[in-house]
Amino acid sequence: MIDTKTNITQTIIDSLSTSGNKVSFMPDASVLDAVRFLEEKGIPNAKHEEYKYCNLEAVFRRDFKSISNQFSSQLGVAGHKLAGCINLVLVNGTYHAELSDKAEGITVSTLHEADKAILAKHLSRYADVNADAFVAMNTAFCSSGLFIHIRGVAEKPIHILNVISANGISLVNPRQLIIAEKNAEATLIESFISEGDAPAVFHNHLTEIFVDENAKIKSYRLQQEGSKVTQVNTTEAIVKRYGNYTTNTFTFGGSLVRNNLHVVLADDHGEAHLNGLFVTGGSQLVDNHTLVDHQKPNCESNELYKGIAKDKSTGIFNGKIFVRKDAQKTNAYQSSKNILLSDDATINTKPQLEIYADDVKCSHGTSTGKVDENALFYLKARGIGDASARRLLLQAFAQELIEKVEVEVLQERILYLFEKAL
Repeated sequence: MIDTKTNITQTIIDSLSTSGNKVSFMPDASVLDAVRFLEEKGIPNAKHEEYKYCNLEAVFRRDFKSISNQFSSQLGVAGHKLAGCINLVLVNGTYHAELSDKAEGITVSTLHEADKAILAKHLSRYADVNADAFVAMNTAFCSSGLFIHIRGVAEKPIHILNVISANGISLVNPRQLIIAEKNAEATLIESFISEGDAPAVFHNHLTEIFVDENAKIKSYRLQQEGSKVTQVNTTEAIVKRYGNYTTNTFTFGGSLVRNNLHVVLADDHGEAHLNGLFVTGGSQLVDNHTLVDHQKPNCESNELYKGIAKDKSTGIFNGKIFVRKDAQKTNAYQSSKNILLSDDATINTKPQLEIYADDVKCSHGTSTGKVDENALFYLKARGIGDASARRLLLQAFAQELIEKVEVEVLQERILYLFEKAL
């Protein structure tokens, strides 16, 4: 970790403290702990084991020596909305009701306007400010945020459209709290875009999700921000008895994208399903870090991440399955599969198991290689050109994950962006 006397961390704290950030909805103790953690630990660099291949201190030193937080009001969000969904629009982390659809069957508000009793019970209860610098930064400096409360079965998918629109070097800290009550069901879609040729922006996004008893949340995350946007996206999900949380992450944009996905199976018979697909090009870096914490017996988790890296880009997968002593009868599976399209591209993958129970079924595996030459030869022998044959093989590689998208309009968009990325 860096020495805060080198001023980079203090520059961030000073810039955010004077840019009008108000966190009246956040517990005072959490804010104080968060600032203290930032001051003591600083921004993680390559010496930090969890950020070994993702040196964010270097990004701050290079692109965020000064932070102006000058935002633009020029927006064109209509083309990014999804038909048949409840579209909720956030601009630079602030919820805009006038740009959003009417929320039917769910409660939607800013965190400032949310029920104080619910905030006291859930907000900052799952994201530990003493565990990660970016959780601490968001907790101390989130200026606004989105609150979604689901009590029954949401008839339409809920599409959260996160828009970054800035005129100057900026650092935004959006916050989301999503509560699914007992027996609730909903499909969540999160899209991340940036307007125009935005300057360097650091998007530090944090979501806390509570999945109560027998509730079911199916989540999709589509990341397509511009080439000057750095995003750290942290999701902390808690799953109660017979709850089911499924999340699918598709990454096709951004200069550097770090996804921290932590799921706690806090009661028996909970389920978590984590899937991801990324395509990197140029000098782009995409880092998926997952942790599934099995705390109670008879729970199940499955992970499948696939990556395609070309040019001089880097793809990273670091996944840990943690099985506690009381979590007997656990079933947990994890797989990371990757394809390198150039000699200069890099894939770093590290699936991990940490098991303290003795009656479990757990496995993990990883593979990284180039396009299958035998399959390529087979297609070319039947008159298909080299470029078309490679594209077909890459589409087949990704199809398993794209087919998991059950919202047709979203699946079409993902397929389009995938083909465009290739």
